[in-house]
Amino acid sequence: MTRCSSSLWIAALCALLAACGSGTPTRPELSRAATSTPPRAAAKTDDGKGDPQARFAAALQLMKEGRRDEAINALEVLSADYPKLSGPATDLGILYAQVHKPAKAIAAFNQAVQANPRNAVALNGLGVLYRESGDFARAEQCYQRALAAQADYAPAHYNLAILYDLALRRPQDALAHYKQYQQIAGLDDKPMVAVWIRELESRKAAAGGGMVAGAQK
Repeated sequence: MTRCSSSLWIAALCALLAACGSGTPTRPELSRAATSTPPRAAAKTDDGKGDPQARFAAALQLMKEGRRDEAINALEVLSADYPKLSGPATDLGILYAQVHKPAKAIAAFNQAVQANPRNAVALNGLGVLYRESGDFARAEQCYQRALAAQADYAPAHYNLAILYDLALRRPQDALAHYKQYQQIAGLDDKPMVAVWIRELESRKAAAGGGMVAGAQK
């Protein structure tokens, strides 16, 4: 069983990273932040920084229009002005990753998690970036934290399954998370997941009902 390992890219305003190609697993999923609704904040401020809701809505509109550089600038300033808002920092992290600035993306996602430790999107984003850098232990921790915050968050199940399957050679754990992903996302989402499940189950049956965690592909 092979898996694609090409470099990370993130499609703006898409929930999933694109597939590497037919018959091969997709790259790790990095969902867009669930920020279509601006964060709760005072409608008016008296500190000269303006309404954070309106500013965030304007940044989201720039993202929708594909004006990425302007969106990044707007979110950078907004996140600096309001570091306790998790949503803008999350979207900023996604945009930084899209333009291949992983260090800035990690910093933005960490700011988002500091503001909201249960931000599953930001935690998943950190996991993707750490996996890309080869820090598998930290990637696993981030995916697990995302699932602890939101047990039905499908992208983290998918990404954790890929990590266990390819990097950590833990097929039983990979199988469990592939199944969780399929249960949440549906059978029609990523049809190749069903193939990987069958392959892992076949290996398990061939091994007499148990798979060694360190078994090689």
